[in-house]
Order: sequence, then C-alpha cells, then structure tokens
Amino acid sequence: MSLISGDQKHVAVADDSTKPEPRPLRRRLRLPAMAERYAPYIFLAPWFAGLALITVGPILASAYLSFTDYSLIGTPSWIGLDNYQRMISDPRFYSSLKVTFIYVLVSVPLQLAFALALALVLDKGIRGLPIYRSIYYLPSLLGGSVAVAILWRQIFGTDGLVNAALGFFGWEDAPGWVSNPDYALGTLMILNIWTFGSPMIIFLAGLRQIPRMYYEAASIDGAGRVRQFVRITLPLLSPIIFFNLILQMIGAFQTFTQSFIVSGGTGGPADSTLFYTLYLYQRGFGNFDMGYASALAWVLLMIVAGFTAVNFLASKFWVFYGDD
Repeated sequence: MSLISGDQKHVAVADDSTKPEPRPLRRRLRLPAMAERYAPYIFLAPWFAGLALITVGPILASAYLSFTDYSLIGTPSWIGLDNYQRMISDPRFYSSLKVTFIYVLVSVPLQLAFALALALVLDKGIRGLPIYRSIYYLPSLLGGSVAVAILWRQIFGTDGLVNAALGFFGWEDAPGWVSNPDYALGTLMILNIWTFGSPMIIFLAGLRQIPRMYYEAASIDGAGRVRQFVRITLPLLSPIIFFNLILQMIGAFQTFTQSFIVSGGTGGPADSTLFYTLYLYQRGFGNFDMGYASALAWVLLMIVAGFTAVNFLASKFWVFYGDD
C-alpha cells in the first residue's frame, strides 16, 4: 500500500522532470578515446625519429654526396656523374669486386650446407640438445667481432696455432696463411663458414615443422634416407633455405671487420682480401674522398639489390610453399 498521496506523487514526478539529463556515455569517454587513438603514434614517435635521422636522412645525404666532390672538410661541390665514371678506370674497384664476389659465391653456399648438415644431426633428438644448440650458435654472435678477427689472425699467422699443429706433423715450412695472397681469402672464408650458428638454428626450426607422417609414408613405400631427404626434406625446407640464402648473402656483401683486422686495414697482400666495403672505407676515411665513397656505396646497394632480385626470380623454380 502506497503511503504517498496523489498530490505528493504529482509533485515527485514534477521534481524528477527538473533534474538534468545525464550526458551521453560517448561524450564522457571522448578524451580517453582520443588518447587511445593517438597512443600508438606517441609510442612509435622515437622509432620514426630514428628512422628519419639515422636511416632515411643519411641515405638521402649519401645519394646527394655521390654526385659531388666532398672531402669531409670543405663544402660539397656538384660534379655530376664524375664519381661513377671514375670507377670505370679504377683497378682497385675491380679488384674489390672480384674478391667480394668470390667470397660471397663460395663461402655462403658452404656455410649454408654446413649449417643444414649439422641441423639434420641435431634434429635427431640427441641428449643435451639445448647445450649443443647454444655452443654451435655462439660463433654467430662472435664471428663479426674484433676479438674473433684478432684471434683468427693469430691462429693462421706464421707462428700461429695452425702452423704449430702442422709442424708437429712434420710440415716445418708452412706458409703464413693470412700473409700469403694464395691463402688469405680462404682463411676469411673459413671464418665465415664457422659462423654457421644463426642459419643452423633457423634450419632446425624449419625441420621441426615438417610432419613426420611424410617420412613414415615414404619408409613404407621403400624410400631410403637419401631419397627422403631429396624428395621430402629439401622441397619442404626450400622456403627456409631461400630465407637463409638471402640473409647470409646480404651479410657477406657487407663483410668488413674480418678483412680490416686480419689484413691490418690494407686489404691484405696484393689486395687479396680487399673487400668492397674495406675499399669504400679506405676511400672515404683514408683518402677523405667522401663523394667517391658515397658513389661506391650506391653501387654496392645496386649490386645487392640485383643479386636479391635474381634470387627472387629464380626462387619460383626451386622454392615450394604449402599451397604449391
């Protein structure tokens, strides 16, 4: 039973009508919604600043400097295509290209083959796999360091560890491997092959993704291990092989520290270890010819882009994806 009379009810209703209507929910949440909308850009602002100041800015600056005569001290003066025309008559330019091409075309395939072979062994599920994986990955972390390059020079030097071991077996007149133009580049190739840990880990992850039922079916059909490797492992692992090939090829073109330390910054005897990046460094920071060095950098960019494009075009003939 209601204790409020009719007049009181009428007054109560009238009083309720005078209350202000609550604001819509979307108005009250306008500021938080705007903050949520622009928060990603605020957090990404340092990255965009770094991209503009550290990456895009120097790239555009080097593109301009490649058409100038610039000595790092004076003001750049526009000379057009003169820097690129100078390369045609520069013998050391061709020597550095030759050394770099040999290094890339020989050491990268051998490094990937060695990494894949070791990944196949580790994929068998041996005891202590994490320990072996860490040990084999360690050279990839140290291979490009100055310390390892100095160590490599000591190992293959005239009085190094290699010659000491050869002398123990009777070879007393072993050459200085890093000082002999016939062997100096080979020692750096061995160093690059030794840093197989990174592609090995990627190969191992790819092998773990191949379904075992394929191998079981092939075994029932009488296929041996070699045939299984050729018909199952390589096709299904081809995207991983392609990925590693691109990464290691680009990294090999950019090799600098090993040649600089092992050869003492000179390019080795008879320019046998004069990598392209080392010659670029010599021109830019040794001769203070930054305009010519910038042109060399852009030629290297075009070379790497060309090799990458060729690999992508050729990949359609040997790389197989899940929907092929």
